[in-house]
Amino acid sequence: MPLATVHSRALDGLNAPEVTVEVHLANGLPSFTLVGLVDTEVKEARERVRAALSNSGLEFPFNKRVTVNLAPADLPKESGRFDLPIALGILAAMGHLDLAKLDELEFAGELSLGGELRPVRGALPMALALRRVQLKRGKGESRAGDRPRGLVLPSDSAKEAALVDGVRLYGAHHLMDVVEALRAQDAQANGQDLVRATPAATLGQSLVLPDLMEVKGQTAAKRALEVAAAGGHSLLMVGPPGTGKSMLAQRFAGLLPPLNDDEALESAAVLSLAGRFDPRCWRQRQMRSPHHTASSVALVGGGSPPRPGEISLAHHGILFLDELPEFPRAALEALREPLETGHITIARAARRHDFPARFQLIAAMNPCPCGHFGNPLKACRCTPDQVARYQAKLSGPLLDRVDVQIDVPAVSPEVLAASPDGESSASIALRVQRAHDRQRLRQGVLNAALSGALLEAHAQADRQAMAFLQTACARLGWSGRAFHRVLKLARTIADLAGADEVRQAHMAEAIQYRRVLQAS
Repeated sequence: MPLATVHSRALDGLNAPEVTVEVHLANGLPSFTLVGLVDTEVKEARERVRAALSNSGLEFPFNKRVTVNLAPADLPKESGRFDLPIALGILAAMGHLDLAKLDELEFAGELSLGGELRPVRGALPMALALRRVQLKRGKGESRAGDRPRGLVLPSDSAKEAALVDGVRLYGAHHLMDVVEALRAQDAQANGQDLVRATPAATLGQSLVLPDLMEVKGQTAAKRALEVAAAGGHSLLMVGPPGTGKSMLAQRFAGLLPPLNDDEALESAAVLSLAGRFDPRCWRQRQMRSPHHTASSVALVGGGSPPRPGEISLAHHGILFLDELPEFPRAALEALREPLETGHITIARAARRHDFPARFQLIAAMNPCPCGHFGNPLKACRCTPDQVARYQAKLSGPLLDRVDVQIDVPAVSPEVLAASPDGESSASIALRVQRAHDRQRLRQGVLNAALSGALLEAHAQADRQAMAFLQTACARLGWSGRAFHRVLKLARTIADLAGADEVRQAHMAEAIQYRRVLQAS
């Protein structure tokens, strides 16, 4: 039969829609045509597939007109993931493979000229898409009697995708491994079964993170880090150079509990889409630290086709922005909506893509251009106008969304030498874990994500604390957003103290965390 159909999947943001690879062989002038809104990388599959089949000892129809259609035609296709299904479709159209076996599987993989299978991006989103299909079939939302398809990937990609439970996953090193398993029943050679993929080795919680005990002094800043970690709040540290702001930020991840299964899969899926997933960091929260020259597209995502940016790669993790005022204004302003909603929508004329972006923002900055405004150890050389212009690089709406603002003062060497080591990250992490458990048991989310009815129900304070907050908001000119964020921050402080109700002492500490830089 000169027509064969092979199933595969494309990438459309974090989704992996099904793609049908149709191969037709016809008489006429020899040619190899690819259609179906394919990118340059897909068009180059003609040379890779032709060489891979020939170098693997398989037949290629040099005297035929080969037409490959990737359907649906209006879905953009990119990367070399369609090499393997195209090669198998050609062999099936020539009668060398069993079409019934092909229909039970989906395929993705890039071919080398020698036939080896190379890893592809987005293995986890493809496996998650298959699992969603199976869940729908289990609920009776799909055609009755359909058997869920398995997924065949290059071995390294299959180990990555095998972290998704409930999906039949197979790995192969070479094109011939797949061909032998799918060979027609009347072939002379006996086909061997495909190898089921096993999850890649993960280190889980065994990675050693820097300890907060290594930071001398800065007791107030350490307390602010604990509060931010306990409630999922954003944090801005302001202080002269060399006071330990970067050291504190680098140790923030050690205060957070490991990701649960769902969070780990969401984070890994975004990293897999960008080709940056490392199984050794499974369940570890990502910490992204882009340079201050990063553009708004680098931070929030974009391009053609759209790719996730740093805020999405930091999903369920930490985004550390050092030298915050030095970032382009447009890049910082692009963070406003993701900080509020936890996702980013990249809209283009033809398509739109939604990427998750529930990250914790940890930022650091100097108080002025020379860095020593308010430093008791060194005089500042900046004029008041220069200080005001420097701090005005951060807009009021952006600062309004930063829950915790803490001063990190300069400390003399004598005081540093006499400072005790303080608590370790492990002991603080235990309190943070208890606060997380308390919040999830009470309301299902961390305090930073409270809004609407949940905020009204679970973040109420006693009469004195509420009156104190209302007075502070009136005197300082805070917005309604600032009012609610301070309320959520006070709820976190109360959770760390094990209190059922927000009291005035909790509210007073929360208000102090909003007064380093005033939104204007």
